[in-house]
Amino acid sequence: MKAVQYRSVGAAPEVVTVPTPEPGPGQVLLKVTAAGVCHSDVVVMSWSAENLPFPLPLTLGHEGAGTIEAAGPGVETLPPGTPVAVYGPWGCGGCLSCARGQENYCRRAAELGIYPPGLGAPGALAEYLLVDDPRHLVPLGELDPVTAVPLTDAGLTPYHAVKTSLPKLVPGTSAVVIGTGGLGHVAIQLLRALTPARVFALDVTEEKLRLARAVGAHAALQSDLEAPDAILEMTEGHGAEAVLDFVGAPATVDIATGCAAVESDVSVVGIGGGTASVGFGITPYDAAVRAPYWGSRSELIEVLELARTGVIEVQVESYALDDAPQVYERLQEGQVSGRAVILPHG
Repeated sequence: MKAVQYRSVGAAPEVVTVPTPEPGPGQVLLKVTAAGVCHSDVVVMSWSAENLPFPLPLTLGHEGAGTIEAAGPGVETLPPGTPVAVYGPWGCGGCLSCARGQENYCRRAAELGIYPPGLGAPGALAEYLLVDDPRHLVPLGELDPVTAVPLTDAGLTPYHAVKTSLPKLVPGTSAVVIGTGGLGHVAIQLLRALTPARVFALDVTEEKLRLARAVGAHAALQSDLEAPDAILEMTEGHGAEAVLDFVGAPATVDIATGCAAVESDVSVVGIGGGTASVGFGITPYDAAVRAPYWGSRSELIEVLELARTGVIEVQVESYALDDAPQVYERLQEGQVSGRAVILPHG
């Protein structure tokens, strides 16, 4: 089968031919219908050999959707041909966090060498994907896999971050979204649908700011050193009760804490290497700075339900599998609007 692999440190991803996997005991084989391309992959491919926690080559793609092709011995699963989405943050299945459905916070994954598909385990940018347990499959029903597959990360991750802050986003409050690309433009939709808060969007290109306005941001501003003062002025000096940074670079983390209100949540979601300075007199009183990761399996089910009702919709650009290396180039150059999705079977 064809697959898109990161094969050596510092090299560009390649389209290669690898053996089609066969499901063993407890496993399910999917025929991949759609796979999302994420900026996290670009970050992973920028790591040095010393910082890379898993061996290469690696088949990329941690957002996956497909149809059930076959199941291994002893596996009871949905019928062949059933369309499903893949819950990505695999865990051990037995610890307290996993028992709660929070495999994104599995307590034993590192110890046991368990990695998500595309981030250590073979991923979805291939014609077929081997899933280690049927519990990681969520039925798609009538949802279009092309627009639904980004929901497994670009929908789930902002939903998890927004959901935690919902009690603070009452009438008269504000939320700031920094970075309005793949995850950020979904976060804006979630904030508009689930809260009465005013939503301010920050980004560096007019194209991304237009997208932010189109999906519901009340105001869209340049993400620069003047942004915190602008947010404070528009909130009568209070700041925002929820600030979600989907970039996570040093500059955006500084902007995020500069926008924060007293008793606010600052969620640094992006993995751009920034760190927040936190302390008495540095951040507003009782402001909480968080670094959330992905989301729970139950939250993925909730996100898919929101998509079914039309509350959220991911803007996508679709490409063939052979185009994936060029898609990563476009992503790195900031040329993808919304989310890029690869169609392995055309």
